[in-house]
Amino acid sequence: MLETLLKRDRRIVVLAIAAMTAFAWLYLLWLSRSMTMGGSPMPDMPGMDMSAAMAPMLRSWTSADFAFIFVMWAIMMIGMMTPSAAPMILIYARVARQSALEGRPLAATGLFAGGYLLSWTAFSLAAAVAQGALERAAWLTPMMAAANNMVGGIVLIATGLYQGTPLKDACLKQCQSPFAFIQSHGGFGKGVTGALRLGLHHGFYCIGCCWALMALLFAGGVMNIAWIAAIAIFVLIEKVLPTGRLVARFAGVGLVLAGTWLIIRS
Repeated sequence: MLETLLKRDRRIVVLAIAAMTAFAWLYLLWLSRSMTMGGSPMPDMPGMDMSAAMAPMLRSWTSADFAFIFVMWAIMMIGMMTPSAAPMILIYARVARQSALEGRPLAATGLFAGGYLLSWTAFSLAAAVAQGALERAAWLTPMMAAANNMVGGIVLIATGLYQGTPLKDACLKQCQSPFAFIQSHGGFGKGVTGALRLGLHHGFYCIGCCWALMALLFAGGVMNIAWIAAIAIFVLIEKVLPTGRLVARFAGVGLVLAGTWLIIRS
């Protein structure tokens, strides 16, 4: 039975990726609906004052508030980034199957994907800290959106400018070429630490490629489902299309123009 499952490892990996992505998006949709109906970004939870939990202008965040925001960001990153990482994970699974590392190709693939998601979990921690700081500075509203057009415009311009930087190009290149990435990092990761480390490396390249795009959530609304979906689709297009780098540059010009327009309006 186990041998039959291992021969179908590609199908298992695809199902696992789909399940994680679906879970994350269901959570985001539920949370967004709770915000729309209840007027608060947080659903009611025992022991938490939800009317105040997301209003740091009235009081400081508690540890429970911060934990909620951190988990929200972590799940959001799974929903947004797992689809665009699927080609790399599937190629790694293929290499793992061919190498048959310790006879456990599925385990190796799981460690690689785990390392990738671990890097985005670290990013989620930084994003939660940034959100708290922006709300304390009154640059974000308690509903997690830019407080005014000036703030939104600055975020758009900063993101647009980053789209044309050499660092963006270098990181995007690593994300666009899975085989080249694996070869440039010593090939298939050996053992638990090797697979996990390679996944972490790939995740950090993706963060270098996409962190500025994630900052757009502060402009359009951290829990704006349409905004989240648009950014996730754009990230996928950047990574999958051969012309992804050109798409990134054109988008950068558009973001700078949109940000300038917002600032002029303000």
